[in-house]
Amino acid sequence: MEFFTAAGGGEIGTFALGLVLAGIVGGLIAGMLGVGGGIVIVPVLYHVMDLIGIDPGVRMHIAVGTSLATIIPTSISSLRSHNKKGAVDWEMLRRWVVPMVIGVAAGSLIAGEVRGQALALFFACVALPVAAQMAFFGEDRRIADSLPGGAGDWALAGGIGGVSTMMGIGGGTIGVPAMTLFGVPIHRAVGTASAFGAIISIPGTIGAFVTGWGAAGLPPYSLGYVNLLGFVLIAPASFVMAPFGAQIAHNMDRARLRKMFALFIAITAGRMLYDALGLRWI
Repeated sequence: MEFFTAAGGGEIGTFALGLVLAGIVGGLIAGMLGVGGGIVIVPVLYHVMDLIGIDPGVRMHIAVGTSLATIIPTSISSLRSHNKKGAVDWEMLRRWVVPMVIGVAAGSLIAGEVRGQALALFFACVALPVAAQMAFFGEDRRIADSLPGGAGDWALAGGIGGVSTMMGIGGGTIGVPAMTLFGVPIHRAVGTASAFGAIISIPGTIGAFVTGWGAAGLPPYSLGYVNLLGFVLIAPASFVMAPFGAQIAHNMDRARLRKMFALFIAITAGRMLYDALGLRWI
């Protein structure tokens, strides 16, 4: 709690402004590309907290935990919208919910135990290939015509849950490409992945509460690794801006949007990787 005790109004204002901007950008991206805003919110939060001097030991943990909390309301709203259009595969969700929650639990435990530097490194190493996939490959590539089933289904669902929890994202960024690789039509994949946000973010947020409880260096208004100020400022901004992002998507070429988003993720994740490796900007 020492940060805000010593900080002046300028630092608090910078922190609040960064949170609102993260929500705005995250909501726009979520609406434009049908992915969770966490892939944007996490790196933006990380860099804002770097600028204002929050303890690097908890910086990434707070970014991940707060991002998961902001995904809860937007994922529920998104799920309702996709379900009205009949785009949610409930039979797949019934098969995947248990292994996905197990993956979330494992991801929460790992994220709570590793150093912030390792968590940032993990985020960057997953986000950079995601950016490459968005920039250079279309949505119709596949490695099989159907989902693996059985143990393969459990491994895929658990992996999506665990990786997404450690990154602080809702599951669509990893889940949609994974499902389309196994022949799930893109609209069906996006609609079904909207449910991943609720499955992942609710237990993931609880995990961030528990594993971060009593940690040193937390900013004020934090419950474990979830910053309540971040939630209050990010979630409404993201919720309000998502429809505008969807409108932009209808007026722009989708392939160009994917490339622009990929460039943004590559730059922010590359900066995070640079920091995680202990390098310094000249």
